[in-house]
Amino acid sequence: MKKSELQERIHEIIFEADTRNGKIFDIILLVLIFLSVIVVMLETVPSYEKDFKKLFVILEWVFTIFFTVEYFLRIYSVRKPKKYIFSFFGIIDLLAIIPTYLSIFIAGTQSLIVIRALRLLRVFRIFKLASFMSQGQVIIDAMKSSRAKITVFLFFVLLVVTIFGSVMYLVEADSGGGFDSIPRSVYWAIVTLTTVGYGDISPQTPIGQFLASIIMILGYAVIAVPTGIVTGEVIKEISKENVTTQACRFCSQEGHDADAVHCKYCGEILNEP
Repeated sequence: MKKSELQERIHEIIFEADTRNGKIFDIILLVLIFLSVIVVMLETVPSYEKDFKKLFVILEWVFTIFFTVEYFLRIYSVRKPKKYIFSFFGIIDLLAIIPTYLSIFIAGTQSLIVIRALRLLRVFRIFKLASFMSQGQVIIDAMKSSRAKITVFLFFVLLVVTIFGSVMYLVEADSGGGFDSIPRSVYWAIVTLTTVGYGDISPQTPIGQFLASIIMILGYAVIAVPTGIVTGEVIKEISKENVTTQACRFCSQEGHDADAVHCKYCGEILNEP
């Protein structure tokens, strides 16, 4: 088998979830990712760590070696390795194997292996949940479209909590309620406006309690405004595209139309004869 044919075969198995072999590979991959995360979590339980430490170490190295081989096969099978290496999943795949090797030199870094849980996002590809991928892209596009409005809104919120925090400091400074500085008062205003209400700082004077009531009521409006902004953009971005899980061999991007001939991101041909 020629190198190009071998690359195509590996790419089909590793990247394509629409094929039988690709789905089997990805399901096995997800199971191993899930098990590796469970092992890391159990390793932090003192009683388990004491009784099964050697087993955990062996399992972790088995998982890491498998993921390392898989990572380099992904690089080998794509036409433009840099596109994959610096893509979202490429970076996550690399971060998933680095902690184990770092643990040789720096103790405790193996706990960072829980980053592998992010690789479970591939479940959307494996079970042909392309519509979820499409809707996810709709949300991302909506967030991008509403970033200017959200920025203005956040600036307004920052201005409100700064003003209310400063006023509360003037009103409550000597009441013993915890408003001993403007930054601390602004912190209270943020906690109150977001309706979290830790209770570590509370107004003691009638005027302070009145202002606190206003901020609490205002908090409901603060929650509703960004929701309305994003929802409005989502409605504009809703698309009924029929997308697949096919990954481009050149840039590794997914989400192409079912009848697409060229990659919508880099323009290369998706299926070569």
